[in-house]
Amino acid sequence: MSQVGIDLQTSLGYLLKEASSALRSAMEEVLRPLGMTVTHYSCLELLAQRPGLSNSELARGAFVTRQSMNVLLQNLERDGSVTRATEARVGKVLPTELTPRGRERLQKASAAVRSVEIRMLSGMTEDEQAGALRILRSMIRSLRDSSA
Repeated sequence: MSQVGIDLQTSLGYLLKEASSALRSAMEEVLRPLGMTVTHYSCLELLAQRPGLSNSELARGAFVTRQSMNVLLQNLERDGSVTRATEARVGKVLPTELTPRGRERLQKASAAVRSVEIRMLSGMTEDEQAGALRILRSMIRSLRDSSA
């Protein structure tokens, strides 16, 4: 009788999901004292790197729904971390930008998240880290290309 399903101990997909879950938990742990979640941090990081992103673009970049991102943006606007245009320059898109308070909060969060990444990579050489990046990028490319 053959085994149906996959061996979770050797499934790359399952191990990637487990690694993703462990990374998210570790990030949540260091962000919680700063009053942030991973999604909150991701939003601020995206805005620092690409000012003026729309709600939809931020939602895609943070892997959440537009509705969830809208609620988060309202909270970030209320706490003074971001500003949103009151009128759309083009169409219905209201671009969002970080405020000085948002940049300050992001700086602390980035340091906390970086410490998690350093811990995650501590058992790997530089060559192994570079190899892991290549492999992960290849997996993403393959999955995106084959789904088109």
